[in-house]
Amino acid sequence: MEFYDVNFSYIDNDSFEETYVSVPEHGSGKLIPEGLSKPGHIYTVSQSKTGMVGVYRLETQVLPGSGKFERTGIGTDRDAKEAANTAFNYLKANSNEISGKISTTTKDYIINYQDLQGIAMTKSLALPTLIAICSAALNKPALSSLAVLGEISISGTLIKVSELANVLQVCLDSGAKRVLLPITAAPDLKAVPYELMAAFSLMFYSTPQEAVFKALCV
Repeated sequence: MEFYDVNFSYIDNDSFEETYVSVPEHGSGKLIPEGLSKPGHIYTVSQSKTGMVGVYRLETQVLPGSGKFERTGIGTDRDAKEAANTAFNYLKANSNEISGKISTTTKDYIINYQDLQGIAMTKSLALPTLIAICSAALNKPALSSLAVLGEISISGTLIKVSELANVLQVCLDSGAKRVLLPITAAPDLKAVPYELMAAFSLMFYSTPQEAVFKALCV
């Protein structure tokens, strides 16, 4: 992170105007767009199976049905499938604590997982999946420019964010302006450059339910 705050520019010899230019190493800057997304669309940033930090988009569909849960875009990735299943099983056991309007028996849910940078899928998908399903079920979009960080176990235990400083840098490069992160990440913020941390509106959660409420602003 020593050289994270590097910018490239040139100065016009005639007007002495300085113009900043982007380079591929800075990232796309628009992977996480401004404005409200569709309900069920969630962006998450986490470490991939290759160890690189990537940006992932979840797109959710809700259909009348009998409580089926289907995942597309993750192929045969066992860890990713288990994480997605963890989210749905957690929701089935705890949906009433979030909203009585969420049904896991009369609706079917389909989520497409997209690796936006092509660096390999992440296994940290349980919390983003939970938020995505709730967003679609309640027809409530997530906050604008939101990146969801963190993971949960089947019991709802919060799992720390690995390489927090690098993850936040990718969030910034990708266009995120709000970051949802577990309270367990708070001690690690001391290792994050102040300028990077100040670039976001940080929202902490202490339970999966609180993560859903804050992501959807309900």
